[in-house]
Amino acid sequence: MQHHQQTIERFYAAFARLDADTMRDCYAEDASFDDEAFSLRGREQIGGMWAMLCEATRAKGADVWKLQWRDIHADGRHGQAHWHAHYRFSTTGRIVDNQVDSRFDFTPDGLIASQRDRFDFWRWSRQALGAPGLVLGWSPMLRNKVRENAARNLANFMSRSA
Repeated sequence: MQHHQQTIERFYAAFARLDADTMRDCYAEDASFDDEAFSLRGREQIGGMWAMLCEATRAKGADVWKLQWRDIHADGRHGQAHWHAHYRFSTTGRIVDNQVDSRFDFTPDGLIASQRDRFDFWRWSRQALGAPGLVLGWSPMLRNKVRENAARNLANFMSRSA
């Protein structure tokens, strides 16, 4: 239990420093990650996503980057946390304040086996995308477009990093 809570703390402390390598090392080899933009399988894909996001934040938004986390709870197999990210969305340059609830499952050796992040997509899209998010943020069409763009951006990032 304490070990899993320490993994979550280590993960968010690394995220606050934009340390994608340490974040990646918190995941099991066959881990899964799901949120409103990504559905990823394996430490390589998940680590690639965090590396891409951290690099974009360092390049275009380090001046406003801030991460806070709280309400960390963990038992023998599961964990949860709430986090708040303040950042510049690299695609539009718009400032976003995103509130996220994370749920974790752990391997017996304390690595993250799965992570599911939930946030209000419409709220996020209004901030990140402006008028299109305001008008279409509730729609599956925009959500699917964001997921397609995220997958394409990650594939491009990982092919450049290979």
